[in-house]
Amino acid sequence: MEPFYYNVNVDWNIDRKGTMCSPELNKEGGNCIEVATPPDFPKGMPGIWSPEHLFTAAINSCLMTTFLAIAENSALAFENFSCNATGKLEKVEGKYMMSEVILEPHVVISNEKDREKAERVLQKSEAACLISNSVKSRVSMKTLISVKETVVA
Repeated sequence: MEPFYYNVNVDWNIDRKGTMCSPELNKEGGNCIEVATPPDFPKGMPGIWSPEHLFTAAINSCLMTTFLAIAENSALAFENFSCNATGKLEKVEGKYMMSEVILEPHVVISNEKDREKAERVLQKSEAACLISNSVKSRVSMKTLISVKETVVA
């Protein structure tokens, strides 16, 4: 397989804030996002995406897209997928690093008989997530699978 390349450009605006864009995504001039130092650090800015949020988001969104592909290939019928993610930043051996990302996927299935299949698909998705496989941070997962409640009239 040929390699794929993804381009991202950052331009500093003011203080500790800049604008991040991708030429592949911005053909119409949109989809740029503001990025800044998180408020946990000196002169950090609240309410703006930080590298730490983007790191956590990359792993979280990769789990989702991998799950969607594997679920489709496995013919898993599901009603909904959502996932909360928490990235842990700490000092390790004198350097700050994102040491852990905890993923909490929630899959809603229509039928109890699909519970084991949904769990297998989630486990395969975690193992196959290319972003998780590309980082040295520990990535762990706490799954929740629930059955959609049907309303009887």
